[in-house]
Amino acid sequence: MAIDAAQPETPGAPEGRQNPQGRPPPETEETAVAGHAPGVRHAPGVGHSPELRPGVQRLPIAVGPGPGDLTDGAAASEATAGLLEVRHLNAYYGTFRAIRDVDLSIRPNAVTALIGPSGCGKTTFLRTLNRMHELVPGATVQGTIELDGVDVYGSNIDPVRLRRVMGMVFQRPSPFPTMSIYDNVVAGLRLTGRHQRSELDAVVERSLRRAALWDEVKDKLRENGMSLSGGQQQRLCIARALAVGPEVLLMDEPASALDPIATLRIEELIAELKQSYTIVIVTHNMQQAARVSDRTAFLTMGEDRAGYLVEVDETSRIFTNPRERLTEDYVSGRFG
Repeated sequence: MAIDAAQPETPGAPEGRQNPQGRPPPETEETAVAGHAPGVRHAPGVGHSPELRPGVQRLPIAVGPGPGDLTDGAAASEATAGLLEVRHLNAYYGTFRAIRDVDLSIRPNAVTALIGPSGCGKTTFLRTLNRMHELVPGATVQGTIELDGVDVYGSNIDPVRLRRVMGMVFQRPSPFPTMSIYDNVVAGLRLTGRHQRSELDAVVERSLRRAALWDEVKDKLRENGMSLSGGQQQRLCIARALAVGPEVLLMDEPASALDPIATLRIEELIAELKQSYTIVIVTHNMQQAARVSDRTAFLTMGEDRAGYLVEVDETSRIFTNPRERLTEDYVSGRFG
């Protein structure tokens, strides 16, 4: 049975894209693997993702007829695969508006950093991109988010497939504690019914190489993932996200819990991965944003406590010659 991604209305919530009745709790890394969430039933055949994306290999994210298959005529060219366009985005928790009227273009094969004071909606914005926001009870969105010209909130879009195309890396490294390093990497693939050993072996090596971890763990793949250092665990989580063949990587402060050496490895990895992926990273570290990103978007809060976009530009300009005084005050440490 095909899954219809249309969302029924939630009584009392603002008009917009709603999350379904019988909602699961807010998603964590444990439930985000391969896009799966607790209690979600999946269509037969859903989840057969392509090989790890070395260049441009798109996943279908639609169920049933209509635009939404990233392999159809609506798909972008190789030069623009992974292009995100956000227009007039408003995000709510119940009646509280957390994000107000955000317009933002996110370039492919580049790193876009989201900076701003705590509580301005950076993580909420990140979670709207792959529809994790709607897993929070009472959460809604208004506006449009398009990936390569496809509305990700379209009525025929399967959010499970979408979350494989747009993988999430969370703030706290969180390998599955009962699984080996090998099993952590292939957890998402096994959920989609892929069990052929030769295929899994190839994906494990490829994913760990992409995450700059293979040489450190190749002789201990059967050891528990929790035996790794914090920085290695985070790279393991990145490898797990890469294993299901995403096009976009969403990173929510991926190095905030790591020591300086491990942070440097993550930053070096981000610089390598942007050659093949669109990367959006939330960070409170201004130096990190300046080091790793190509473009920076600065958000802050209005009097209504809703986050809004002040400006977005090339990172070098944001940190040296921003257009807005508010941006200059923030990046120079005068507030925030």
